[in-house]
Amino acid sequence: MRDAVTGQPDTGRFDLSRAQPGAPAIMAVINRTTDSFYESAATLDDAITAVADATADGAHIVDIGGVRAGRGREISVAEEIDRVCPTIEAVARSHPHVLISVDTWRHEVAEAACRAGAGLLNDTWAGVDPKLAEVAARFDAGIVCSHTGGLSPRTDAHRSRYGLTAGDVVDETLAGVTELAAAARAVGVPGSRIVIDPTPDFGKNTYHSLRLLRELDRFAATGYPVLLAISRKDFVGEAIGDVAPQERLHGTIAATALAIERGAAMIRTHDVRATADAIDVTSAVTGEAVPKHTVRGLR
Repeated sequence: MRDAVTGQPDTGRFDLSRAQPGAPAIMAVINRTTDSFYESAATLDDAITAVADATADGAHIVDIGGVRAGRGREISVAEEIDRVCPTIEAVARSHPHVLISVDTWRHEVAEAACRAGAGLLNDTWAGVDPKLAEVAARFDAGIVCSHTGGLSPRTDAHRSRYGLTAGDVVDETLAGVTELAAAARAVGVPGSRIVIDPTPDFGKNTYHSLRLLRELDRFAATGYPVLLAISRKDFVGEAIGDVAPQERLHGTIAATALAIERGAAMIRTHDVRATADAIDVTSAVTGEAVPKHTVRGLR
């Protein structure tokens, strides 16, 4: 059996080295919450079904989170662990070829998740807990280095400013993620286990997020795989108009295609099948991949 991304023999759990510009990996969102902004898998059974559906549609990674990113009631470390770890254990048993990511900023949750079978720590809150990278090093797990403009977890941007020109947000975000990557390497995380994420919408207004996508190739030029997590986000809705998350799929796919062309190596999404189609078409247009079924004009 061969891996769908690289065409190489499939030897086990999806490895981060397979996520590359031109052949991006798909990370499916699995929210073990009851109050996520768009879609939740509120029970363990719901989460297992969501993972099965996502992997059938082409997901290589599942990102399991127990706390919504935005404001809401306080979720303790113990409650977050109770939400994510049984799901991680079940997915590790039922889908051994899938790389399991845990969406957390807390080192205690990260350690419990790694013991349960997670292999990637998606630190959306930009190293607010520096011990998270130490957990990644200890368990030989990957880590996502993000940028939030100094926000505390679960807070919203308000009139964020970066420098004096519109492009300064790119400079600051790029510096932030590469500094976190260097800090992770300093505590023992190999460079091959580090992913960077410019983190649109987190600590940024819509103009900032759009500028980051416009210059995504600068992030890809660092040599680290770039994760783009834009699925149904606010900046997509505001680019279209006053559009709710339920109506943002088409806009998300348009931005996703641009991001693929500009070097994204991982796409985090609620909509795996639509994202897989976007990858196939974009890669065929750019020449990074061949069409999967070419009979038009040949019969």
